Amino acid sequence: MSASPRPAPGAAPRPVTDAAPRPGEAVPVGAAVSGPPSVHPRRPLTVGVVGGGRVGAVLGAALHAAGHRVVAASGGSGATRARIALLLPDAAHLDVPATARAATDLLLLAVPDDALAGVVSGLAGAGVLRPGQVVAHTSGAHGTAVLAPAVAAGAGVLALHPAMTFTGTPDDLARLAGISYGVTAPAGLRPLAARLVADLGGVPEWVAEADRPLYHAALAHGANHLVTLVNEAVDRLRDAGVTQPEKVLGPLLRAALDNALRLGDAALTGPVSRGDAGTVGKHLDRLAATAPESLAPYLALARRTAVRAIAAGRLRPVDAESLLGVLADRDREVVG
Repeated sequence: MSASPRPAPGAAPRPVTDAAPRPGEAVPVGAAVSGPPSVHPRRPLTVGVVGGGRVGAVLGAALHAAGHRVVAASGGSGATRARIALLLPDAAHLDVPATARAATDLLLLAVPDDALAGVVSGLAGAGVLRPGQVVAHTSGAHGTAVLAPAVAAGAGVLALHPAMTFTGTPDDLARLAGISYGVTAPAGLRPLAARLVADLGGVPEWVAEADRPLYHAALAHGANHLVTLVNEAVDRLRDAGVTQPEKVLGPLLRAALDNALRLGDAALTGPVSRGDAGTVGKHLDRLAATAPESLAPYLALARRTAVRAIAAGRLRPVDAESLLGVLADRDREVVG
């Protein structure tokens, strides 16, 4: 790998400077939490990426574009190998232990949530984690506790989760600008965590260890379930004979999302917010006949929408009585 970092595909470099830290900013970044300092927070880091999937390869490319040296990446599938070749062309494609050995400053673990503990334990058992090294993972569900074997080996640890969905292509690099990262870190490594997030073009949101599952549940509920909800709506429009459901839904959904993010519950419109029990009842009848698999999700969301509408003052309790009764009656039929 050349000594002069080259921008990753689709990204403009933001070189890491070697300027002195700001007043009050801690210099230690690379040692174990209780150990001595080893890496200056302003100099380029030597990085390895374990898991060159959609997230790992893109974040590695972004770190490379920011001036860090991504020297190695691991990943076994054909798609992962192709992604590493595209996004991290200067990184050696190594196995997991060799990648960890090469990552003298920062080891980025971008593996599935349920695999993370085993990967960390395996690396610690292989003796490839060490003092002076920082081990960071990209899981939203985990904090730093899952990295305990790395701490026992003397490494520093971070949880660094990008609140973004990834395709694993160069297009993702532009989408990183301004996104939030859910960060959990010991006090001594917060300056490094903040610096890494800044180098990635993002903003840190500090999440306590105990709050990581709730943080991740909120993101999954909002983003992953949104995809399911949108595709359910597309399917039901097709059932209704609409030939271009995406065209119908696009403007409506974009406006609804924008309004919800700006206005909260005040953005709510539609039959539930008006207490239109008759209309909702017709929805339920037709869903039961046409797409019974959509009935339970509709009921759950309609009930939750009604509760929020009442709490926000959008729906008077007296106007909600008939609606809630219709939902309760159909609930009993579904459960029965």
